[in-house]
Amino acid sequence: NRSGTSLHLVDCESTMKAAILIQRWYRRYIARLEMRQRYTWNIFQSIEYAGEQDQLQLSSFFSFMLDNFTQLNGNERQTMFEQITVPESYSGPHLTFPLTVSHTNALLSAFKEQQPLHGRYMLQLLHQTKKLLKQMPNVIHLSTPYAKEITICGDLHGRLDDLLLIFYKNGLPSAETPYVFNGDFVDRGKKSVEVIILLFAYQLLYPDHMTLNRGNHEDHIMNLRYGFTKEVMQKYKTHGRDILLLVQDVFSLLPIATVIDNKVLIVHGGISDMTDLYLLSSIERHKVKTDCKPTGPSTQEPQYRTYSTGPTTQDLPYRTYYPGPTVQDLLYRTYRTGPTVQDLLPRTYSTGPVVDLLWSDPKSQPGCSPNTFRGGGSYFGPDVTRRLLERHGMTLLIRSHECKQEGYEVCHDGQVITIFSASNYYEEGSNRGAYIKLGRELVPRFFQYQVSRNTRKLTLTQRVNVAEGSAVRAVQEKLFSHRSELMAAFQQYDTSNSGCISVSEWALVVESVVRLDLPWRTLRPRLARLAPDGSIDYQSCFEDMGPGQPIPQVTPNLAETLYRYRTDLEIIFNIMDKDHSGQISIEEFRQTWHLFSAHLGVEVDDRAIDELAKSIDFNKDGSIDFNEFLEAFRVVSALQTNSTLPHLF
Repeated sequence: NRSGTSLHLVDCESTMKAAILIQRWYRRYIARLEMRQRYTWNIFQSIEYAGEQDQLQLSSFFSFMLDNFTQLNGNERQTMFEQITVPESYSGPHLTFPLTVSHTNALLSAFKEQQPLHGRYMLQLLHQTKKLLKQMPNVIHLSTPYAKEITICGDLHGRLDDLLLIFYKNGLPSAETPYVFNGDFVDRGKKSVEVIILLFAYQLLYPDHMTLNRGNHEDHIMNLRYGFTKEVMQKYKTHGRDILLLVQDVFSLLPIATVIDNKVLIVHGGISDMTDLYLLSSIERHKVKTDCKPTGPSTQEPQYRTYSTGPTTQDLPYRTYYPGPTVQDLLYRTYRTGPTVQDLLPRTYSTGPVVDLLWSDPKSQPGCSPNTFRGGGSYFGPDVTRRLLERHGMTLLIRSHECKQEGYEVCHDGQVITIFSASNYYEEGSNRGAYIKLGRELVPRFFQYQVSRNTRKLTLTQRVNVAEGSAVRAVQEKLFSHRSELMAAFQQYDTSNSGCISVSEWALVVESVVRLDLPWRTLRPRLARLAPDGSIDYQSCFEDMGPGQPIPQVTPNLAETLYRYRTDLEIIFNIMDKDHSGQISIEEFRQTWHLFSAHLGVEVDDRAIDELAKSIDFNKDGSIDFNEFLEAFRVVSALQTNSTLPHLF
């Protein structure tokens, strides 16, 4: 019996040790997955905000292009929708006004079956929406009657599936199910047209129960960069330009804030220490066609602060934000071997009453500072939130503007809620979407969801691998686009010409040049190879990457430059491509690049550009297919050919 008892105790002890080991292993496994998810998220967000900052920095040039090279301005005559005939072959929904429930049901059914709305009805819908919005104030006031809840949704960004899932789970808009959609209806997603059609249709049907706030992407210059303009022109080839003109007017007329029961403020981005809700009603919001276009100091339009040339009288109130150059600034100046976009353009950020509401983000530290990461609006701390809410007798600020992994986030001691309704925003499985329901007690209830046909089939590890692989590839492309600058900076540390530098030196150089504020030491195994002595072989950052289909006449430096500015070139190309056919003449291509390079101060030999233009014209028809141009200068990584992406742990 004693021996049996001893064996039993040994077995129990072994079982306990095994269980503890398994538990420790599982906790480490989950911790590593969480760590990978966090830095993957940081990559996606940093690259997204860097793109927005580039957009604002180049906004004056894009505005110049719009004003001088297209007819896309307020002077162009708009086509009257009454003159457009709908052919008998059209099988999509037919609309008459005022709209009825049967019309919105027909739109829902059509979009589920991939059927488009005819251009005549689209123009008519926009015309009626514009008439309605003209009558609305800048700030909409709503109330929560007894036993009724208001649903607040955040960014949709052209994700029709998310909108349809919200309607399925929460109910269609009606007097019994009122909604507030808090901006950024368009861009990035492929169904922006269908999203705004449904939102505008329901607003016309239930004007007292369907509220649409303006976001920073309800802006025609943002739409050029992030896809909505291109989507409209592809879906409405005949009437696309007229639709875009009318959309600009509609976007500029959207209300900029909503207040519920005089207690809850809803704005797309946030606030600043200069936000005054009493003054918002006096702003002529329709004059702010874009938040990205500097038009001089005005209470109606964005104002710009410039810090590269020294303080001005307008800068003095903001001097506390910039006490002096940072280590990154000094390193940046040391490593640069020639002027780049950021060097040549002043370090500006846009501010103003409307821009602050659409672009600002909360921060955990007290105070208010320029949102230089995005390039527009402010960072506002909990003290700024508390003061504004107390001044106006409110208790809660609901905003959107930032993707959150769970679809929402609460900060500033519960006084600020971020709500984001586009699931899978960065990558399949990257985040959930969410919406809020507020009842009479004004206690928020959160509802999460995730639209997916594939995510449920993947394990957690597989989902993390997919997102991480996509994020790392984006960083690799960023490194490639700055190859010359990085190599020059690496070589300053490599005094012995060994091709290697320390890990800390490598991380310092990469951050100072790329400026993405990422955990570079953690990412190093995915980006660069270690030498036998533990230093970094810095040339390994680029050895598996190169242009997709390089053209013989193009020098490596030109290929790198073209790749870095490919998004900006595509915007300019789309501006010049009046019919959005995807083609421009060789002469227009030359003009595009010469204007762009002159504006940025990028020195490229004119002969090289002419040879490039001729090389891209493969069929010698005198026009250039820009999709082929982009394909030629995209970055290809050896990792793309691997079925299984390696990961850090």
